[in-house]
Formats: sequence, structure tokens, C-alpha cells
Amino acid sequence: MESTTALDPATALEPATALESATALEPATALESATAPESTRTTESSTRATVHRPAGPVAPTDAAAVALRPLAGRAVRLDPDGFLGRWQRRNATETLPHCVTNLERDGALDNLRHAARGERQRFSGKWFADSDVYKTLEAAAWWLGHADDGRLTELLDEVADVLAAAQREDGYLNSWFQLMDPEHRWMNLAVGHELYCAGHLLQAAVAAIRGGVGPRLVEVATRLADLLVDRFGGDGRLGICGHPEIETALVEFFRCTGNRAYLELAAGMVELRGRGWLAEHSVDTGLGGSSFGAAYYLDHMPVREAGAATGHAVRQLYLEAGVVDVAVETGDRSLLAASERIWEDLFATKTYLTGAHGSRHRDESIGDRYELPPDRAYAETCAAIASFQWNWRLLLATGRARYADELERVLYNAIAASTAVDGRHFFYSNPLQLRVDHDGTEEDAARRQAWYKCACCPPNLARLLASLDAYLASSGPDGIQLHLYSAATIATWIGDSPVELRVDTEYPWRGRIAVAVASTAAAGSWELALRVPGWCDRTPTVTVNDEPMDAEASDGYLRLRRAWREGDTVVLDLPMPARLVTPHPHLDAVRGSVAITRGPLVYCLEQVDLPDGVRLDDLRVDPAAAPIPVAIAGLLDVPVGVVAHGFVEPDGEQALYDTRERPPHARRPIDVLTIPYFRWANREPGAMRVWLPTA
Repeated sequence: MESTTALDPATALEPATALESATALEPATALESATAPESTRTTESSTRATVHRPAGPVAPTDAAAVALRPLAGRAVRLDPDGFLGRWQRRNATETLPHCVTNLERDGALDNLRHAARGERQRFSGKWFADSDVYKTLEAAAWWLGHADDGRLTELLDEVADVLAAAQREDGYLNSWFQLMDPEHRWMNLAVGHELYCAGHLLQAAVAAIRGGVGPRLVEVATRLADLLVDRFGGDGRLGICGHPEIETALVEFFRCTGNRAYLELAAGMVELRGRGWLAEHSVDTGLGGSSFGAAYYLDHMPVREAGAATGHAVRQLYLEAGVVDVAVETGDRSLLAASERIWEDLFATKTYLTGAHGSRHRDESIGDRYELPPDRAYAETCAAIASFQWNWRLLLATGRARYADELERVLYNAIAASTAVDGRHFFYSNPLQLRVDHDGTEEDAARRQAWYKCACCPPNLARLLASLDAYLASSGPDGIQLHLYSAATIATWIGDSPVELRVDTEYPWRGRIAVAVASTAAAGSWELALRVPGWCDRTPTVTVNDEPMDAEASDGYLRLRRAWREGDTVVLDLPMPARLVTPHPHLDAVRGSVAITRGPLVYCLEQVDLPDGVRLDDLRVDPAAAPIPVAIAGLLDVPVGVVAHGFVEPDGEQALYDTRERPPHARRPIDVLTIPYFRWANREPGAMRVWLPTA
């Protein structure tokens, strides 16, 4: 342990001053970009969709029944030296270009070029590869809202031209069916992913509209959306997709264009799901079917009646995001309550400690209650992203802090773990344990892969990270709420008055969050709400202009109301001791084990951090010894590790199954360094555990 130093809360990791050295967004520029003049909203289909105001990925209309509203697009600027800012920048410089390179290499872009040229029987990759192109375009469009990038602008324009050339006269666009099976379009919605791909094209267009880029892409998407209304609009023609996603895309496209037909189609699809439509109307077109049953497709029970999360994890979570979108735009409280029932079942009994979902490899599905094996966790990256999207929508709809807590947990653990430090290697599944002699497949690997045959995860990560700043804060009737903490500048409005805040923090390594009022024109009092995370079970401290204040949280938020003035500074300090976590008694797979957490982070132990000759399988943790945070330097860009005290108990000569009394073994004490789970597998290959057996 020579490389570590005990972390003294009073002196270690002094507060960062990253914002002082960062290039701050000029107030005039920030406020100008956050509040572009209101444009006329379209009420009919148009090839020139317009937007109410610049916005992020989720922008409920003024009439939507929501408790909180996201800030206008580009209102938040992540400090490039902050944790989330560095991550977003790495996404722009490494992950996004990597996606473009691999889409070109593996033929996904060529599929669309072949369709544009009218060529037949020429296709590479999965039949839903179009969706990966669209997710990458969405990432490019969001990032162009942050920075001028000629290469990304060229990419958007060139691919949009290809899409326009490939699109059929009626608006249809799907390279697989156009190249390989044009006679069966719309006939295998259970498996064909046509609506799923269309949804991702619409979401790319949403990003283009709100970023003020890619007008040709918007035209293509609008033609396709109009075709969906013509083909599926109305009770007699409704259909659903085997892979939900189109629902939330249609709602967001309605929010951009004002065309209510898109919302009505999404609402109809939500109501139709769960009534066995897919089994009755899907024809085997050569893509095959599924032996997993109706629950796999979420077509086994009407949405309003379902009370348990089940089936394919990504599909369940994407569906719920669309359900919430429809509920808030139609003011349907019972529909929102139905989604919250699914949430309560999922997060009470079927969620991994890292916030991940999906315990079964066979069908990538959510398992039974408490079925959460660490080594067999499927925990697909896309499911983690879908959980993030759903929880954000529930947070806006209700204002409840529990949804922000889950945003944070899944972001800092399951999502963050998916990507290597180089930004160009990824996990598809995210297990919580890797056995000493593990022999994995592509999706169940001991190492992250540069790309996958089913390449859904990398471009999904790219689009989330490109828009990550949109999820830090929101506005209420007369105040601002901070949900995720990272060094940033926030330029928004209180009523008609501009306000700019600067957030200075080393979160998630330190619990100190300083929020300064950089400028304000608001004359009266307004509320600044700072989330006190659910993991914080000790009373935080808070000062305003160095004066101690009452730190009691209300509904998960510390709410401070006053007539704020320029220069006012709030400092919230969240205690961050390291903790041992015990599992529910029914969670058989990790019974008798503990996990280590600190703040929002889950920690893990890797074989590489053990002395020579010590096997991870032979380690036992002493549950009576408190883990100790330590400052570490030069290790995977991680400033804080946690040391746990335990024992090494070699297995000796014990048989696999043995009725004899186990002979005594020499037990020797050992201190072990654990690192944040999201940084595992960035060094030499080897075993890993989140859940550690106790002595």
C-alpha cells in the first residue's frame, strides 16, 4: 500500500479551482443561446419542422403536465476540467469519431449508399444497422450545438443526402428491407426493427432541429414520420414495434414540430401494446421469430395493467420512457402511475448495485425478483442508458428526488464502466464479477471490445454523452434545481430575468459543491434547490456567504430561498465516508458478501491490485473493519481509492464437494485497495469482484 495515503477529510483533496482556469462562457453569449427568439410552431406536417426554442433531448411542451422543466439548450456548459466535462470532451474527440470510422468499415453507411443507388442483395451487418447510423448522427448534431466542427457538419450533410436519395417516394426508408426484402416491409414488426430504426432517425432529426443544423436530415425524417401517420394512424391501422423506441421519438418530434398527429400515433401505440398484436400480425420474413414469448416484446399485458418489469431489459426501459412522454403530454395521470409502478418493482427488487438492469444472457432480460447474479449479469450498456432516459423523464414529471438518485447511480457506475479510458473500447454487458479463469464470448468479455457485430452500445453512448449537459439542472415555477453535480456554468432565466450560476466541485471524489451567483437580474426572491443524494445518510453542512445555514433537506433537496445577489455563494458539503453495503437476504447470489461504496461510486477489487501469489477467490473481507478512503496518484485518473481490511484463506486441498471437516488453514490479514467499478478492466486482464465474501 506504499502508493496510497490515508485520506484526511480536513486536508486531503483541497477544493478544486478548475473554473478559475477554464474558459467561461460569456454571459451574453450564454443567455443569448439559451433563449433564441420564439418561432412559429407548425400545426400541420411540413418538410421544414421548427422548434419552439432551443432545447435538449427532452423538452415537454408548455401544456405538458410536468413538475420541472429542463433548461433551454446550451444553458449548461460543462467545465472541461470537471469530471463530466472531461468525459463529454473525450466522447467528442475519441468515441464519436471512432463510431464514424467503424460504421464506414463495417458497411452500415454503405448499406444506405446501396439503397440510394437502387442496388439489391448487398447488405452488411445486422438488419437494424441503420439505427446505429442514426444514433451517431444524433450525437454529431448535439455536439455541433457545443462546438463548430467542419467534419461533423460535413458528415451530417453527406449522410442526409444519401438518406434523401435512398428514401422511397412515399417516405419509406430502411436499407435492409429495401435491399433484401422489399416485398415484406411492415410485415414483420415483431423482429424487423423498422419502427425502431425510424425512431432513431426521428431523434437524430430532433437533435438537428434543436442544434440548428442538418436541414436535409430533418426533411427526410419528416417525410418518414408522415408516412408512419398515414400507415399506422387510426385505430384500424395501428401497429407496434417488437423493440419499443418509436414512442418516445414520435412524442419528441411532436414537441419539435407541433404536429399533434405524431403524439396521437405514439399514444395509440402505447395503448395497443400488451394485447398480443405482434403475434397475430407478424409474418416470418426470413429474419426469424423469437422463442421468448410475448413478455420479451412487452406485448403480454396492457401497459395500464402491468405491475412488474419483465422481458428484454432495453425494450422495457425504452417503452417506459415513451409511456411517460405520452402521459405528460396528454395529462394522463393514470398512465404516469402505471409507469411508476413498473419503476417501483424494478428498483426495489431487480436492479444491480451499479444501477444496471438485465440478469439473463439468453434473452437479455430482466429476471425474477432478487435474481441478480454478479458474474452472469447481462447488464447491457443500452439498458443503463435507457434507465437514465426514463429516470430523467420521471424526474421532470414528478420532481421526486428518487429519480435523480437513480440518474446519478447508473451514470457514474453502469454507464461510466462501459467505456475504456481511451474512449474507443466498450463493454456490451457489464458484469459485477469476473472469475479467475473466465472464458467469455464477444458480449461477455473480460476486456472491452473496439466494436461489436451488434453495435448498438457505442453510438448510444455517443449520443448520450454529447447531450449530457442537458441533464444537470432544471427550472421550476420560480427557481432552479441542481440534480447532477459537476463543474459547470449555468445560464438561464428566473421569469424574465437572466441568471448565471457557476458550479465548482470535484464531485464525485469530494462532496464539496460550491455554487456562486455569477450574475443575476432577478429583483425578487427565488429558490435554489440542491439535491442531497440518497446515499448521503449523514447530515451535510451548508453555508451561504460563509454563514452556516439549516441543512435539512426537503424531499431530497436542500431548498434555499432569498433575494440572490451577484457574488452570493452557497457551499454544500456532503459527507463521503466509505461504506460496506450488505445485500437483501433474498439475493442468494451474493449472500454472505459485502460491497464497498463511497459517495455515488461503487468500488471493486481487481486481481491486479493483489500481491503475487494471492488469488482473488481466496480473499475474505472483515465486515467489522471500516473501509478507509485513501488518496492515490497516477492510477487511471482516479484520485480516491478505498482500502478494505480482510484475510487470505487458501482453499487448501478441499474437494469440490466434501463431507469431511475442513482442516484449519493459515489465515493471514491483508489490506487491499479497491478502485471505482467504472475503471475496472483498464489494466492487465484478471479477475474482479464488486461483492466480496466476508470472513
